[in-house]
Parts: sequence; C-alpha cells; structure tokens
Amino acid sequence: MKPKEIRELTSPELNTKLTEAYQELFNLRFQLASKQLANYQRIRQVKKTIAQMKTVLRERELAAVGEGR
Repeated sequence: MKPKEIRELTSPELNTKLTEAYQELFNLRFQLASKQLANYQRIRQVKKTIAQMKTVLRERELAAVGEGR
C-alpha cells in the first residue's frame, strides 16, 4: 500500500487496515517459524506498511490537538 493511498483513508478505515496488517504479520511470523514461508520480503513490506499507517494516525492526532489550541 502506497503512502498516498494510506493518507486517503479515513481514520476508522485506517484502524481496520492496521488491524488486518498486524494479523497478516502474525501469520507470516507463524509461517516463518514453521518453515513454510515462501516470500521472506513480505514480512519487511508488512512492517513498513504498519509503520506508515501508524505515522499517518499520529500526524492526524497531533493535527487535531494543534487545532484545539
């Protein structure tokens, strides 16, 4: 998922996608532990996407606080 696509999502949609990404990361780690993982790069991609989503959520949180001043 590209950063532009992430920024276009609403906060509830972003939270849903973030939950899905954490679930996917869990499944990938489980596959890694059981030596069934075919694409090792996918773990890195999912972790990067999670970080991008959390960054956008934090930016929105800080913007909301800044507007309240």
